[in-house]
Amino acid sequence: MTLEVEPPEPPELSSVDPNEYEDATIGGGDVTEEIDYRREELQAFLEEGAWKEAFDVWVADTDLEAAEYAIVCDLELFADFDFFWDDFADRVGYHAPGIPEDWRERSYHPDLDSWGTVSAINAELTEFGQLVCEVLKDEYIDWEAAYEPPEDLPDFG
Repeated sequence: MTLEVEPPEPPELSSVDPNEYEDATIGGGDVTEEIDYRREELQAFLEEGAWKEAFDVWVADTDLEAAEYAIVCDLELFADFDFFWDDFADRVGYHAPGIPEDWRERSYHPDLDSWGTVSAINAELTEFGQLVCEVLKDEYIDWEAAYEPPEDLPDFG
């Protein structure tokens, strides 16, 4: 199913340490060292077209219905995405927003009526975040990871 919707604006990337997210862990290096997550470059790439490219792919294949997409827009969830460079893994990492487990108790949105809807929205937002990362890495990023693993690692090959 294809939703007939315009892409939302790209998010303003935060300065949150990705290790503070429950769904992201950045490894390697000295934890006391200042890490460059390259958010300024990633922000520029999102604005130059990576966000729209990923959105066009996602929206053509999403399982979200128009009513579910409207909930995502009402809650402004697209604005809560965060993307960052994970030098240790040579990849773009991300944090996808989602509807919390206590959505019912908090009366989170009047049109949310089932766990199925919540799960579908959260899964689709996660899939979209992954697509954005792939577009950024495959089509925009031309830098190499600076992390060099220690030479004394065992060879498991």
